[in-house]
Amino acid sequence: MAIIATGFFDGVHSGHRSVISKMAALARERHEEAVVVTFWPHPRTILQQDADRLRLLNSMEEKKALCLEAGADRFEVLPFSREFSRLSAATFLQEYLVGRFGATAIVLGSDHRLGCDRVASPEAMASIVRSCGLEPVFVDDSICADGRPVSSTLIRDALTRGDVSAAAEMLGYRYSLRGAVVAGNRIGRTIGFPTANMELYDPLKLVPARGVYAVEVEVQGRRYRGICNIGLRPTVGDNRGRTIETHILDFDEDIYGLDIAVSFLRRIRDERHFESLDALKVQLEEDRQSVVL
Repeated sequence: MAIIATGFFDGVHSGHRSVISKMAALARERHEEAVVVTFWPHPRTILQQDADRLRLLNSMEEKKALCLEAGADRFEVLPFSREFSRLSAATFLQEYLVGRFGATAIVLGSDHRLGCDRVASPEAMASIVRSCGLEPVFVDDSICADGRPVSSTLIRDALTRGDVSAAAEMLGYRYSLRGAVVAGNRIGRTIGFPTANMELYDPLKLVPARGVYAVEVEVQGRRYRGICNIGLRPTVGDNRGRTIETHILDFDEDIYGLDIAVSFLRRIRDERHFESLDALKVQLEEDRQSVVL
């Protein structure tokens, strides 16, 4: 038997976690499993064919870890397809939540939608849920930031502006990128600022706006402060396209090919062109001092 919360949960932000926490508390009280049911790929890539533009806040691995951390016992992923998108709310509830996962109750947020019929009002939702033998449990997850309800879209907008501090406040944790360290052109090392160049593991992961950021870096199980530059390296002009490169403070080891995770603390400045490498070095030293303080 299980208490279910279902949705895409991109970001597993503060509103999502209020739903998951309620699910977990109810499951403990009733000695049932707390199960998050999500989907892949994102419905927009199937229904709107905009996969080239869609960028996500979490990889599936990150999402699973965050949901389990928030209180879920299990994390289940259903394949989303055009056929799946045509299921009614009642069919989805009966065939999947009850039939597959043994649901006895479903926890629903304030703007939850179910099925191709897009049932929206709490009254209509409750009626359909009860008709399927389930108990509807509604949670007020309408947490606000600057007068607007927190949403995955609002968080993506903040990151696209480079406002990693606002994104962290809405998420309830620092936004991060994870990837492998790959070879660069080593120019940073010649001016005393060696960098770890990152190749993302998940190509759909949203990358914050171009700029320079104070970050926390995790590598080889240890954490360091760092400076991350996201951009086109206009001073170097090597035409490599967008890069994500991080100078790790108090660190000088060969980590090519290893995992690296960068968590964003705050934005320091815009990326800009400098007349010389010496001028760039002066600015980087100022950036480093601002991170140390």
